[in-house]
Amino acid sequence: MRYPGVIESYKEYLPVTDKTPIISLNEGNTPLIELRTIPRKLGIDLKIYIKHEGLNPTASFKDRGMTVAISKAVEEGSKAVMCASTGNTSASAAAYAARAGLKAIVIIPKNAIALGKLVQALIHNAMVFALKGNFDDALEIVQKITSEYPVTLVNSINPYRLEGQKTAAFEICDSLGSAPDYHCIPVGNAGNITSYWMGYTQYYEKKKINKKPRMMGFQAKGAAPIVHDRVIKDPQTVATAIKIGNPARWKDAVKALKESGGYINIVSDEEILNTYTLLAREEGIFVEPASATSLAGLIKYYPEGIFEKGKTVVCTCTGHGLKDPDMAIKSSKTPIVVKKIDEILKIIDF
Repeated sequence: MRYPGVIESYKEYLPVTDKTPIISLNEGNTPLIELRTIPRKLGIDLKIYIKHEGLNPTASFKDRGMTVAISKAVEEGSKAVMCASTGNTSASAAAYAARAGLKAIVIIPKNAIALGKLVQALIHNAMVFALKGNFDDALEIVQKITSEYPVTLVNSINPYRLEGQKTAAFEICDSLGSAPDYHCIPVGNAGNITSYWMGYTQYYEKKKINKKPRMMGFQAKGAAPIVHDRVIKDPQTVATAIKIGNPARWKDAVKALKESGGYINIVSDEEILNTYTLLAREEGIFVEPASATSLAGLIKYYPEGIFEKGKTVVCTCTGHGLKDPDMAIKSSKTPIVVKKIDEILKIIDF
């Protein structure tokens, strides 16, 4: 049976009608992969699953929200959409705008976006502006333009984005037959932690599940405004997707944390990159650095007893590793140059 995308799959839970033109790339239905090696090797007594959102059409979770945001933009008669982005939003907005026949306008922080993401926006024919400033500066400009001109904002400030993104929580519950005990998630602009909590709450209210998870958010050490409870004017981290100093969904994220009895803390760039390579080498799961933040937080804080042993944890990995090829190359061994078969056999010790 052909999988139809998140709007068709979860229409009854979304703000769409029969009059909504569905703009879809068959996003969603991403795998929930149980970790087999890492928990055993690190002595972690938890059943850990990775929700691999990097296997969406543009290789990040943003597609879930974008299908709804773009569909509603078309329904409302919009001719152009606009976003600020550290990369994944721009790639998704550009692809879905192309699908819908809309103009896409993107503002990115100059020299602060991974090459794999930038090329996606460009190949989908978005109009890309590189701003001498950070993400928060770019978002401020986008908000001003979209408030004064007939252009639809498609950052996570747009409520339709969150509506689409919450479907990942539905999929997790449908797959497990229940909500997990804990849900670990990277926190950048905070739309994702907000939307997952929306999804779990809605499923609980509809009696599709009989419990809700504790939301466990993790921010990069150099970009942790929610943890430190202050705006970070110059956020710094190798995890570019969460390099945000003033999250648009800050208050919503705090609400989700409080309502779920959750937890938020920081992980260093070193811890993020160690987990990034660990996932690839031990489990065969290739994600972008920011995605590894969720599991990095679990690994770091498990010894402190914040996770009850024997419980089920889902870690969202937000984007595919090919989003940031430069980091993958830096974190890997270089090819071994050889001339003869004997050299190969000697090196592999046959």
